[in-house]
Amino acid sequence: MTQPHATHVTPDTQDADGTPAGQDPQGTTPAHVPPADLRATLTAQLGGAARAWLDQALDEAAAHPGTHGPISVWELRLAEAGRRCGPAHADAARVLVLHAARADTDALTRVYTQGTADERRAVLHALPHLVPGPDALPLVEDALRTNDTRLVAAALGPYAARHLDAHQWRHAVLKCLFTGVPVDSVADLARRARGDDELARMLADYAAERTAADRTVPEDLHRVLALTESGRPAPGPADPHGKES
Repeated sequence: MTQPHATHVTPDTQDADGTPAGQDPQGTTPAHVPPADLRATLTAQLGGAARAWLDQALDEAAAHPGTHGPISVWELRLAEAGRRCGPAHADAARVLVLHAARADTDALTRVYTQGTADERRAVLHALPHLVPGPDALPLVEDALRTNDTRLVAAALGPYAARHLDAHQWRHAVLKCLFTGVPVDSVADLARRARGDDELARMLADYAAERTAADRTVPEDLHRVLALTESGRPAPGPADPHGKES
């Protein structure tokens, strides 16, 4: 069953265009919000019992990070988060537990491999907060191979924007169009798409295939195609008097 999206956070500071400072326009998922801000907002939204559970879970994770025995206590808390905090807040709660436990790439990989789809999604949201380099890219690549649209969307957060190479990233954008994942889920889309002729070619080919099959071309395709054109010099005469050199 599809669950509500994770808690949305509205930071106090915004850029001139209304975008939260230092975040992408879609920056309301746990991947885009600094853990301290995420905890403050989540704490304010939870009821008393859920708030007490979260405080205890984070204290336990901070006191006993890493792996202890077959399964760590904080890993058990990941499984409880949906029941304790409610599905609307579970992603944020799980990301905070992972952060408090200072989960490294090995721990994140174990949770991702052994966990439910909800726990896998939380791992993907946690990557930009916990893994500075490309070591966790195999988790992103695995999520992008699935047909779980919520995993695909979570995989394309800030971590993927920083570390996916151009070839993988272009195919991830196409994956969104194939599966109906809104391209708003793709972190840093405008910057990475800007001037990308190969992405433009791939989009045009896909649009042509859809048109030839008498199928609708997704509106998001036109949006991304327009982004590939942004930043290009406008066509026109080479000199101010209208004469080409």
